[in-house]
Amino acid sequence: MIGIDNTIAQQPFHDLQVEQLVKNPSMEILSVSLAKGALFPKHSSPKDVHLFVLEGCIDFYIENQIINLTSQQHFSFSKNVEHWVLANEDAKLLIIR
Repeated sequence: MIGIDNTIAQQPFHDLQVEQLVKNPSMEILSVSLAKGALFPKHSSPKDVHLFVLEGCIDFYIENQIINLTSQQHFSFSKNVEHWVLANEDAKLLIIR
């Protein structure tokens, strides 16, 4: 069966929005939407992470570094590392872990 999902396109820019797109024993995919100035608070992931910036610009805070990421960039990091995100403009992210 073929299924099309428009969650990412329809996800609003209102503070922090997180939608789980896929979850199975081996993988989870999350769609994150951040309005300009919104904060994804400090947390860590139970698995290694691939983060893709689909739209916008964010500051990614990890291991005493600030990494500026913009549209169409990819960033990977290890599990159990505390990090947080600040949106410099409306942004949409895809997280695969």
